[in-house]
This record gives sequence, C-alpha cells and structure tokens, in this order.
Amino acid sequence: MTSLAWLIPAALVLGGLGLAAFLWSLKSGQYEDLDGAAWRALEDRAPSDAHPRSTPGPPIKAEDDSSAS
Repeated sequence: MTSLAWLIPAALVLGGLGLAAFLWSLKSGQYEDLDGAAWRALEDRAPSDAHPRSTPGPPIKAEDDSSAS
C-alpha cells in the first residue's frame, strides 16, 4: 500500500510532463510539415549546403605507450 503512495504521484508527474512536452511541440509548430521530410528523403538532388567529401589522408600512427608502464 505504501508503494501506491509513491507510484500514483510519480505517474501523475510523468503524465503532466508528457502533456507539457506535447503542448509545447504543438505550439512550436513541430507538426506543421509531416510529409515534407518523407518527400525530401526521396529527392534525387543533393542539399544546397552539402560540402564535398575530402579524401582521407594517410593513417596517423599512435604513440608507443610502452614507456608509461
């Protein structure tokens, strides 16, 4: 019975936090363009701010740590 004294308020607090997060997401416009991300994933062209990939250089050798022991 004493565990219910902790579980019920904890459930109410977590539910309130979830409701507050949902209302914040509605207010900030997170649900405005639901299909846009799906269509952008199917586009064939690269984004305009994409940077070209550089070719990797030679591997960097790690320092010998045998003197540390």
